[in-house]
Amino acid sequence: MNNKGVWVAVFILVATNCLTLGMWFTGKQERLAIPALVKTASSATDEVVATVGDLNITHQDWLNQLEKLYGKETLKEIINREVIYQLADKHTIKVSDETVEQELLMIKAMYNSVENEEISDQEEWKEQIKYDLLLEEMLTRDVTIPEELIQEFYNENQTLFQIPTTYHLSHIKVKTKEEAQTVLDELKAGSEFSVLAMEKSTDEFSSNDGGDLGFVTRESGYLPKEYDVLLSTLEEKKWEGPIQIGEEYAVLFLHETLEGKEFSYDDIKDHIRRQLALGQIEGKVTAEQFWDEVDVNWFYDKSK
Repeated sequence: MNNKGVWVAVFILVATNCLTLGMWFTGKQERLAIPALVKTASSATDEVVATVGDLNITHQDWLNQLEKLYGKETLKEIINREVIYQLADKHTIKVSDETVEQELLMIKAMYNSVENEEISDQEEWKEQIKYDLLLEEMLTRDVTIPEELIQEFYNENQTLFQIPTTYHLSHIKVKTKEEAQTVLDELKAGSEFSVLAMEKSTDEFSSNDGGDLGFVTRESGYLPKEYDVLLSTLEEKKWEGPIQIGEEYAVLFLHETLEGKEFSYDDIKDHIRRQLALGQIEGKVTAEQFWDEVDVNWFYDKSK
């Protein structure tokens, strides 16, 4: 593999690893708010959240089980976030809102299939991206990447940073025009698009995700030609139909449109620098390596 191939492979693998979004918390208070996450004795006044026959399951029982199953990893994530935020303050490392927005655009455009719950809250996306970028800056602050190497990568891989106009779409496919009209009538009456998709859509690949087709482009070849001709006229947060697709019919919903953008070298050079620097780091990249720097003590044995 030539140098260009190596660089592209490193870039994509590292970027994919570092931009995996685990939605946890949004604000500092939420980052530090550790829930009282098996069955234990509960007080008679504890709220009952479920009953099974004669057995009451209390709120405390529920939280205790959550702590047992997920408590260690959740607490570790909270600690990691706070470690990076404190060290970023200490070392005067900042991430601008513009940089966060740029990374968000790239993620949406590059990952054309996302689950609804992962994109339901834009602020969670942005908070996670900000954390990821601060972590990357901390991990790479002692790694020097020559300017000419960054420029060379950009020159040889500009297509990585040319993002076409991208559409986040959902649809409901049914067998007849009458069924499609029924879907439209229910939408007009206030029914949720995603619920109707799960109930009525014949598209087995998207129905379980509420009809979500993810972020798609005209160039992807993924869309039916009937959808493609409608893209320029669709309005965000509006549905369109009935649309005939072969012998079936569909109702199409546009969540949002991301206008195409070509990132200049100045736009993207810090992004390239971080990814190339991460590619030079051996071993697992994690916030845990900074725990000693801020004197972390926690409930679980850190050595495990």
